[in-house]
Amino acid sequence: MSATIFVEGGSSRRRVNSAERQAFQKFFEKANLQGRMPRVNLCGSRESAYDDFSNAVDRDNSDAMLLVDAEGPVTAADPWQHLREQDGWQRPQGSAGDDCHLMVQVMESWFLADRDALSTFFGNEFRPNSLPGNPAAIEEIPKDDVLSGLANATRRTARGEYRKGRDGFELIGVIDPDKVAAASPHAKRLLDNLREA
Repeated sequence: MSATIFVEGGSSRRRVNSAERQAFQKFFEKANLQGRMPRVNLCGSRESAYDDFSNAVDRDNSDAMLLVDAEGPVTAADPWQHLREQDGWQRPQGSAGDDCHLMVQVMESWFLADRDALSTFFGNEFRPNSLPGNPAAIEEIPKDDVLSGLANATRRTARGEYRKGRDGFELIGVIDPDKVAAASPHAKRLLDNLREA
């Protein structure tokens, strides 16, 4: 049985939410998860994702996973400890340590691992030199630097400045999961766990 991932983000509009879910499906397909493809449940806010995950665990869904932004650097030993310290969230009884995953520091951090995909997506006038940090160590780049770097790099493109609601989930379907996993230990952990599920 494949996992169900409760993901932070998404829209209340069904058509838009379907496109966002399909973008994650493309990401997981490119990660060679065919036959183990997870079901993606976009939940809206971080709190809603945690609540929906907790409710699934309460209903004895042992294949449930949580995927949320870390919202900052992760120094804790595991994701549950980070969320306990950051948000006061407790690991629901019946869930395992490897049921919780973090996009570090934010979803947009993943994009920095595949600058070629960003350049293709945004086209002419994309300025990769405005992106922050080392694309091989994206988890070390502060959230504010990630977001301002994306804004600066895309400001003059035909698509205009990066906007999370318009561009974020579409980019999930474009970026290379292998590049993301190579630059983000937490993304690698997620993909490894899905391959073992």
